[in-house]
Amino acid sequence: MWQPEPGWHPLPGGSGASTVGAWRAVRGDQPVVVKRLAAPVDDDPPELSDPHHFAYWRRDADVAGALVVDRAPGLRPPAVCDVEEDPDGITLVREWVEDAAVNGLFAAHAMGRFAGADLPDLPWLARDQLRDRLRRTERRGGWPTLARTTVADVADHLWRRRVVFLDAVDALPQVAQHGDPTPANLPGRAGDEVVAIDWGSLGRGAVGADLGYYALSAREEFEPLLDAYLLGLPAGVATRDQAALGARVTAVFTALSRAEWALARVAGGEGALAGKYRHPAVAPHLRALQRQFPLVEALLQH
Repeated sequence: MWQPEPGWHPLPGGSGASTVGAWRAVRGDQPVVVKRLAAPVDDDPPELSDPHHFAYWRRDADVAGALVVDRAPGLRPPAVCDVEEDPDGITLVREWVEDAAVNGLFAAHAMGRFAGADLPDLPWLARDQLRDRLRRTERRGGWPTLARTTVADVADHLWRRRVVFLDAVDALPQVAQHGDPTPANLPGRAGDEVVAIDWGSLGRGAVGADLGYYALSAREEFEPLLDAYLLGLPAGVATRDQAALGARVTAVFTALSRAEWALARVAGGEGALAGKYRHPAVAPHLRALQRQFPLVEALLQH
């Protein structure tokens, strides 16, 4: 059975359905990150074996092996040091990326540039990411816990119209997207490029979708981020309204789903639900949702 070597330092955030973990290590004199991906077993969710699903287990390694985004504009991955596959999974080794404290506007501009990348038609690129995420939410019963909060009416209205919004997003220009562009996943800088990590959700999606995910945890407000994204977006790819719609739908439905997930985890305990809003596992998601209220209002008028 595969095991990390003694002396490797575990990194936060290196867990997931297929990710065993991530560690900082040294090869020779070079600091590297070692990421272990576990191959699906019989009782794992079938989506882990679906090459088009955002949770496809081996996409991060496939991106590294194919070098598909190494010359893309805006975002680039760290250099690949090694990709080793065995019957139980894949060990991916990339160069360590120093945190460059990338400004949100610079990151948004880079995401806009990356949206213009011409990705080859590979069978393992993710697609329909937001739709698949909401299917997961549907299987859990939607947003029932939000029905017990002050956003109940808004959440109910948006949930009932989710198919309308998903269809509107599908009709937008489809562009290259990183798929998980949080500030933590865009740590480095090399000239005018952002060095991004965790490429396991790479694919194509609605223009603005990457920006919507990023806005959930960015320090900057939405409108300046949108301006920066549009400055990076190649001419003729999409209009401002199209990019704004893709970002708003992605941000709002993701924020509501995350708030539902966090509240549902603590809702069964003693005491009123409102008394748990400051729970450390809940409060960050509620703050992120609160910041999206201007985007919620825009969708309610759509």
